[in-house]
Amino acid sequence: MPLDRSGTVPGTLSLSVERKLAGPTPSRSAVIALAGGPGQAALPLSAFIARAIAPALGSRDLLLFDQRGTGTSDPLSCPALESPSAVGSVGRVYERCAVELGPVRGAFTSQETVHDIEALRQAGGYEKLVLQGVSYGTKVALDYAATYPQNVEALVLDSVVPPDGSEPLRAPSFQAIAPAMAELCEARACAGITSNPVADIARLVAAMRKRALHGSVYDGAGRRHSVSLDATGLFDTMIAGDLNPAVRALLPAAVKSALRHDPDPLLRLSLLAEGLIPSAPRAHASAAPAPELDEALYATTICEESPFPWSRSASPATRLAEASGYIHAQPAGSFYPFNASVAFEASALPNCASWPDQSPPPPSHRALPNVPTLILAGEQDLRTPASNARDVEAMIPDSQLLVVPFTGHSVIGYDLSHCSSNAVSAFFNSAPVQPCGPTANVFTPTPVIATKLTRVHPPATLRGRSGETLVAVLDTLLDLKRQIITATLQVNQELPSGASFGGLHGGYARLASHSVLLHDFSLVPGVQLTGTLPMRNGALQITTIHVSGAVAAAGTVRTGSSASRITGTLGGKRFSLARAKVRLSSSSAREWPSLATIRPLLARGAARLSGGSAAPPRLR
Repeated sequence: MPLDRSGTVPGTLSLSVERKLAGPTPSRSAVIALAGGPGQAALPLSAFIARAIAPALGSRDLLLFDQRGTGTSDPLSCPALESPSAVGSVGRVYERCAVELGPVRGAFTSQETVHDIEALRQAGGYEKLVLQGVSYGTKVALDYAATYPQNVEALVLDSVVPPDGSEPLRAPSFQAIAPAMAELCEARACAGITSNPVADIARLVAAMRKRALHGSVYDGAGRRHSVSLDATGLFDTMIAGDLNPAVRALLPAAVKSALRHDPDPLLRLSLLAEGLIPSAPRAHASAAPAPELDEALYATTICEESPFPWSRSASPATRLAEASGYIHAQPAGSFYPFNASVAFEASALPNCASWPDQSPPPPSHRALPNVPTLILAGEQDLRTPASNARDVEAMIPDSQLLVVPFTGHSVIGYDLSHCSSNAVSAFFNSAPVQPCGPTANVFTPTPVIATKLTRVHPPATLRGRSGETLVAVLDTLLDLKRQIITATLQVNQELPSGASFGGLHGGYARLASHSVLLHDFSLVPGVQLTGTLPMRNGALQITTIHVSGAVAAAGTVRTGSSASRITGTLGGKRFSLARAKVRLSSSSAREWPSLATIRPLLARGAARLSGGSAAPPRLR
């Protein structure tokens, strides 16, 4: 492909392309799949994409390619972004990256990718294209449809980025928090946790304006670390929940704990959302995982073409002054339960203010062709909220919108109900897309963690310290299971043998191939668990756990996932209780799926398709 079709920068670049034919010869039309980011390669996601769009492939070829600057299509590179010793603000690092790239940075825009797609259509000899995009890929699909409307057969848009780009301060994302929380807590799912999760967030954000949250987190060796979290970090944690339903489920109780002067559950959740928990074994820690996005391409595309509220030719200081004026002009409450300061820090504005634009301004909004269009949105998606999808639905009369309950970003990849997959099948069989039926949230919100053993309610048949300790033991095992599931979903793969989790209040749990080793592992202060827990398909087998600690009734507990009775001796009291009679303080109305159950989700969600409105990278 020409490197720069304007001719400013000479040369060419290579695109890596794969084609799957529907028959012995090329078909008349093809499906072209567009990954997210910007900066995500599509070819590593080929198996997932082929399954997701399978109903369209009966008579159509499938074209996959890494967009220019990503994957194996002449990826962009900035030493400023890649150096582990990079210091200073992200904005300063971005500015250095722009200088390192030079004039070529203006050639890596969505519009250039649109012309690449047209060149691929012509090279393949196709009359029409079905464009399937996820997240940022939907923007590219819409840009192509506006530029080459006569060549579009249909559109499938999953997690929509608006054709003109996301609002600079991401106001729709903040405004999506209240409906997302309302759905998460519907049918009294948050009873006993909170009556108003959005007001809880607002109270915590107000407190964070005065002082960041400070507390402790234990690493996988049981060592204590001081950790802090500000309001922008809290928003980042919520955005991470777009791709991890377990993070969403843990959030209301963690926020409530922080309001009750127990910050550690929220601090632990923020590290889980960043992928910093569990501690990786040395062999895995030494090999850094491949990045999901090409950061240089991300920076280039976002800074060159986002609809920032400033003059492109202005100096950095003038840009920031113009952005400040834009922020102060926003209606009151635009960013509730957060505030304008968080909206600014969480946006790309401070990162791109010093980026010298090389490309011309992106084309302003143009009419979209009225072609059959399927639009998918997740009700829990904050980075590309359902309001984006409704706006695009209004632009295309022949479109059908499906909003999927209890689902975040990248709907097809993370929809546990299969409603979106059914919609794709109906769409390509020329049948009406049906709304999702009654849907249960399988990742229900979790209760607030007890801060003292005396706040744990013992079983009726085992009163006193012994009963409280028994419930604390079972709560701890359930909490560990939830941490393992959350971390597994966060990395979209099985955790390696040797991965380890610190207890909320000390000790550690280390995973082995068929067991979990506990060493003084503590959830409730003063209650520690030690033992080797045999596991099979993610389920705890019947085993004996040793219990100790400053406030615990010391002794042993024998239990397991399949055990109908829990037996043991605590504080000198022998007991044998029916599991159904023991009410856990940390149980929820509906327990989460097991590890064995979520494994298919890992396969479908292996394509972690990030949106153009995702939280910008934060250098550390």
